[in-house]
Amino acid sequence: MIPVLLMLCADLVLRNGKIVTLDAAKPQVEAMAVTAGKIVALGTNAQISREIQPVTKVIDLNGRLAIPGFIEGHGHFMGVGESKLMLNLRDAKNWEQIVAMVAAAAKEAKPGEWIVGRGWHQEKWDVRPSPNVNGFPVNATLNAVSPDNPVFLEHVSGHAAFVNDAALKKAGITRDTPNPPGGDIAKDSTGRPIGLLNERAQGLVKVERDGQDEKAIDLAAEECVSKGITTFEDAGSPLDVIERLKHRAADGTLPLRLWIMLRVPNTVIATDAAKVRVIGYGDDHFTVRAIKKQIDGALGSRGAWMLAPYSDLPSTSGLATETPEEIERTARLALANGYQMCVHAIGDRANREALNVYEKVLAGRRDLRWRIEHAQHIDPADIPRFAQLGVFAMMQGIHCTSDAPMVIPRLGAKRAEEGAYVWQSLMKSGAHVGNGTDAPVEDVSPIASYYASVTRLAKDGKVFYPLQKMSRMEALRSYTVENAYAAFEENLKGTLKVGMLGDVTVLSQDILTVPEDRILKTEVEYTIVGGKVVYQKGQSGPR
Repeated sequence: MIPVLLMLCADLVLRNGKIVTLDAAKPQVEAMAVTAGKIVALGTNAQISREIQPVTKVIDLNGRLAIPGFIEGHGHFMGVGESKLMLNLRDAKNWEQIVAMVAAAAKEAKPGEWIVGRGWHQEKWDVRPSPNVNGFPVNATLNAVSPDNPVFLEHVSGHAAFVNDAALKKAGITRDTPNPPGGDIAKDSTGRPIGLLNERAQGLVKVERDGQDEKAIDLAAEECVSKGITTFEDAGSPLDVIERLKHRAADGTLPLRLWIMLRVPNTVIATDAAKVRVIGYGDDHFTVRAIKKQIDGALGSRGAWMLAPYSDLPSTSGLATETPEEIERTARLALANGYQMCVHAIGDRANREALNVYEKVLAGRRDLRWRIEHAQHIDPADIPRFAQLGVFAMMQGIHCTSDAPMVIPRLGAKRAEEGAYVWQSLMKSGAHVGNGTDAPVEDVSPIASYYASVTRLAKDGKVFYPLQKMSRMEALRSYTVENAYAAFEENLKGTLKVGMLGDVTVLSQDILTVPEDRILKTEVEYTIVGGKVVYQKGQSGPR
């Protein structure tokens, strides 16, 4: 018998397709119907045909694959939009190309106007800059092309920035400026700042870019739905951004759903957390129920906090951007206010310290679904602790293949094999593993991260420790079922069954069966949120 919620005229019917539901009771169907935003029926074409009336929108899938809507498990929503309003440095092959881009922007800029960019990564350039300090350029050429306009160029990871002297001057940074807690002002052998600001040192520079927030929201939403994303789990926003996004949800101008981590100082959490928390606002388009903290930096900038020194720079083991004691204070505030706790931890020491805090504060509770964001490098002794403590490893498949060429130089082969992006080791221990892109660090495309998860094929053509690959179904579940569960939303999304939200992604080919080398050629045909087509390939705007 066909499962039915309400036998009413459907708003939307999908038929004649391969609909993979990820529901064990009915794993695959030909057709489905959505009414008032929720799935009301799934079955054969003939069964679902009774739901169709003249007002019903019918999409003939023509055999194409439809899946639960992709859930971005860890990204930066405003960052996705903001990245489109600045210089895109991701494809720059070397420092000289970046300087040329800044020079062109400086010619068009108004006097004193900030020139902002993001996306550079010194380990991915085709030639090492000269001169350099530990592989990073010095800002002399940047000063030459932009002597009067301050320049702020963010590392692709977001954990470092490169600035010119005009920006240093505006921030009051000199050779005598001390490093802030959790940050580093890179200097040459004479003590002169070279322009590199690592981790919290970035906060010393205040970039002036007003009046672009609403445009950034629109650009981020447009980009996400074009990539098949129906829910975006935002990894940390301040109060003013949360309020702006909440207004958009109330106005019905968010085409996708947002699940947001509050990222503010502990003093603000203590006073405002209870009133900020909200679940399912704006017709299930807006939720704030987690708190984000960051205990270390990134591997590329050698800011990830490691148990042992870096193999390629033994003078450092990275750094703690916040102390474990401060993280513990946050965790106790989260517990008291009904929030999930989410800690950015990349290095093996950072992961251990975060797990230690969770173990202490949770005191045996395993039902709160606290998360470690990234969990990229884990000491073997700590791998079982995720499952033992009920902690989610919210990882990004695309980071593995993007970072792979630098992982072994940074960590050495033994540490890399035992603890770098150990998806299978975590899953076999019983841990939950989510997926995402950390956009705009990487492209927000779930297809690209799915491909990375099932192939681990790095850009240098090598497969990075293949025993840790996900199967295709594991990778799909990591982007749907697991991400929904990690957000306490498994009764709303992540699977396609009666009563769930009508969030669906339709793909041009079957990523579960096509040859590996064709996965990246897959396109998003439709993105459907609550039974409404918010993206259709070749057309703009909601359909």
